Order: sequence, then C-alpha cells, then structure tokens
Amino acid sequence: MTIRFVSFAAIVLIPISLAAQFLDPKVLKKPNATDAWPTYHGDYSGKRYSTLDQINRSNVGTLTLAWAAKLAATETTATNVGGPWKPGDPTYWGGPTDTFRIAGSPLMVDGVLYISVTDRAWAINVRTGEVLWSYYFKTRGGHHGNASKGMSMYGGWLYFETPDCYLVSLDAKTGKERWYKELAPVEEDYFCSAAPLVVGNHVMAGMGGDARDIQGKLEAHDPETGDVQWTWYTTPQNATDVGADTWPDEYSRKHGGAGPWQPLTYDPELNLIYVSTGNPNPVGATQSRKGDNLFTCSIVALNPDTGKMAWYYQTSPHDAHDWDSTEAPVLFDAPWQGKPRKLVAQAARNGYFFVLDRATGEHLLTAPLVDPEFLNWATGINAKGQPINNPKKEASVDGVLVGAGSATNWPPPSFSPQTGLFYVGTSEGFSMSYLVDTTDRPEGYGFTGGGGGASGGRSGIRAIDYQTGKLKWMHEGGGAQGLLSTAGGLLFGNDGLSNFDAFDAATGKILWHTWMPQLTSNGAQTYLVDGFQFVVVAAQDTIYAFTLNR
Repeated sequence: MTIRFVSFAAIVLIPISLAAQFLDPKVLKKPNATDAWPTYHGDYSGKRYSTLDQINRSNVGTLTLAWAAKLAATETTATNVGGPWKPGDPTYWGGPTDTFRIAGSPLMVDGVLYISVTDRAWAINVRTGEVLWSYYFKTRGGHHGNASKGMSMYGGWLYFETPDCYLVSLDAKTGKERWYKELAPVEEDYFCSAAPLVVGNHVMAGMGGDARDIQGKLEAHDPETGDVQWTWYTTPQNATDVGADTWPDEYSRKHGGAGPWQPLTYDPELNLIYVSTGNPNPVGATQSRKGDNLFTCSIVALNPDTGKMAWYYQTSPHDAHDWDSTEAPVLFDAPWQGKPRKLVAQAARNGYFFVLDRATGEHLLTAPLVDPEFLNWATGINAKGQPINNPKKEASVDGVLVGAGSATNWPPPSFSPQTGLFYVGTSEGFSMSYLVDTTDRPEGYGFTGGGGGASGGRSGIRAIDYQTGKLKWMHEGGGAQGLLSTAGGLLFGNDGLSNFDAFDAATGKILWHTWMPQLTSNGAQTYLVDGFQFVVVAAQDTIYAFTLNR
C-alpha cells in the first residue's frame, strides 16, 4: 500500500461525490459497527470495543502509516465561517486563538471523517487524509483549554459544542452552518466541550463550569431547528424534589454545579441515557453546602424522550476535592455471580471502581481503583458502596495532604467482552488542599480550595476484572488516556513516552509502537474501508491513519 503524508496549511477541496455523507439511524443502534464510527465511543455503549480482528496479535507488528493529515483553519482560510461574534462585540477570556489540540474522537460515516476542535471542524477523506471542507466559528471566547470532545450526527447534519457554549449544526456535505444555539452564557463562566449524543430525534448537549456557583444542566434539542425539547437540571429545583434535602437551602441547590460535561451513553433496549455529573460548587469551601449534595458526582439514568430520571447513584457524597464523576459510564451485558446481567461500570476520578445494575441502579461492586494508601480522603465504604468522606481531609487554611490525585479523568476507558477486562488510564498522587474562603456563603466563587504541589506513585494503564475489581495487569506510564480494545486481542493506547502502542489485551505486553509528537489523550478508532482495517488516532493537530503493510 502506498504510504502518503498529507499536510494542509490551507484547505484542499475534494469532490463531495466521494461519499453519500448520510448516517442511517439504524447504524446508531447497531453495536460494534465495523464500517463506521458513528458516535463519540463508536456505539452507544461506551465500551470502545471493536469486533474487527484483521489487525491482531499475530500481525500488528506490520502496522504502518497509511496517511497523516495536519489540520489548520483560520477565518481567512476556512471554506465556511460562522458564529455569533460581530465586529465591535466584546470577547471573553480564552479566545479567539489559533492554537488547538484534537481532544475528541473523529466520526467516520460513508468514508468521511468528521472532527471538531474548540472553534473549528473538518471533513476528511478517510482513504487519503485530504480535507473536503473546513469550518471556522467566530467565538466570543470561553475556556479553550477544555477542547471539544467531538461531534454527533443525525442524517446529513452534524452537531458540536463550542468553548463559549453554543451548540452548532453543520451540513455534513458542505460544512455550511445551519444554525447555532446558546447553551449557557459565557459571561457566567460556563464551558461546553462534550460531544453531543443523538438518540431518536433528540440531540443532547451538556455543559459545565467551576469558577462561579453555576447550575449544571443537560438539554435535548430538536435536530432540525435546534429548539430545546427538554431540560434536566443536575441539582433539585424545588424543595419537594428528590434529593432537595441533601442541600441546606435553595441558593446552594440552584448554584451547586454538577455540570454534565462528558459524552453520554445509552441503552436502546431500556431506553435510558446515562449521565455522569461533575463536582459541587463551591468546590473546596464546603461549609456552605452541608449534606450529600445530590446529584453531583453521580451516575444518573434518564429517559431520553422526556428527561425524567429513572434512578441515580452518587459515587462521592458531599465531594470536597473536585472528584468529578464525569468519567464514562460503560455499558455491557455480562455474567454477574453466574447469571447474565445488564451492567454499567465506571472508573471514577475519586479513586474507586464501581459496578451497578444499569436497569435499576442497584449497587453491585465498589473496589479501589488505585493503591488504597492514596484513598486517605475516605474513611471507608458505606452500606450503599459509597466512599465515606473524611472531614479531616477537607481543605483547611493551613493545608491538608489529600490522596487519590485525580486517579483518572475524562479520557475514555474501554471494556473488552473478549477478555472481560475494563481498561483505564490512571495516576496516583497526593496534593495539598488549602481553604481560601472561610465565609458561610462564598457566592460567586466555585473553586475555593485546591492543589498546591503534588507527589505520587504509579501512573499507567490498569486492566481490571469487572467481577472482582482486582487488577489483572498494569502497564506503568501514560496516566489518564483514551483507549480502544478489539477482537484481535489488542488494546491501543500510549505508554507515557510519546509512543502510540498496541498492547496484548490479555497480558499488557507491548506488541507494536510508533513515536508521535505530543500524544493527546483522545482514544483511537478502528473500522473497515474497502475491506482494509484502519486504526486512526490524533496527536495535537494531526490525525494519523494506520493499516497493515501488505
């Protein structure tokens, strides 16, 4: 196969007739599609597992570069320009900027890759790496460090979020802007970065933010018009709502944070979406929000047609350490104590691994994700399987040494039904937490308490037996990162040394690697194109496509 390297500082137009560029809704419900990657995780489950085995343990050593595409688009070079900013309008912190990184997962539909970053988007020919179109969003600013996790697709239309909290819709064939809708005011320091989820005729988008006492919410939008269909607030709105008694007053409830800033997962049979929520606000100054603070740091199951809650499970009651529980809720059907069961598992930032029944929310397992010595922020596990917050480890004026050190983060894990192992990038550490606001009502300040220096233990990929929570193997190095497992017995990730690697999924042995500049934390994708299996991964501003050397 001819190997080519494609680098575009400007846009190269390729005939759009190369592909139909339309997503059949049936593909979205098909688990483990082999000729497409139609959602952030590849399918609704969040497993990031592919049934493809053309590339496998026996031949992965011949994997070679097919093409690479370095992406760029500015207001003057992009083929399409849109967005709300007009000359004379103010811009806010963080933007606009020409610096970006690819943090999300490209979609692949009908031979075309679709990728978004901060204020930009591209369509790319999956066979050659050549750019079909580009889009530039004239931003009002926002948190550009929280890069776009990617796009979603409905028929021939694309959707992504911008740092200044707009939901943008593009025509997939041309990249032309269809509409944009404000999700939250950037003036209030919200940020938006999640890849939206399409279920039926709903485009679901969430938002987050830490710097003020904001309110998290998830919205469902009409894919044609962008109009809001329903809104679910991540904290109780009324005194009679479930969970309202876990907050001291209305103000704390309605300014409690818990942004759902990660992509969702979905079970078509149960017709439930699984939302993972962020930390409560104020983060470190917990004296103004006594109680468990539902539904922060939780996994919540909602009906996608109505936004009504079916069940919830809180992984960090009364979080005092910014333990966002926004890590992916991974869905899989597997034996549990000898019987088949519908499961949802999460490796959480607080340093614990959870397994629940995803139909009912019943707790099944809690196990340490990292070495227990780094879990000093908890005094133990309660009857519901929840860590018990240690009040002696909450932020103090003099400072306190806290463990866990963000044991993992937003980059997506993977679950392989072939091995029965849950793979996740982790790190261990301690940090100092200082209380910088001692008032009873620190209104307007979300991040009062935080790190001041850190030291730690091991970082790397952990392979966990989902039935016991025990570590099967670990490759040290790499920390939180996106992962991909396949039926070829492989796990794709990085080793922390600027290498993109193929590991033996059963043992953790490295079977192949290639150096890459500035590996980002997004996960790889794989699919068949013209009968050939490709593995695609991004590093900083470049997408790389690999296939077997034939």
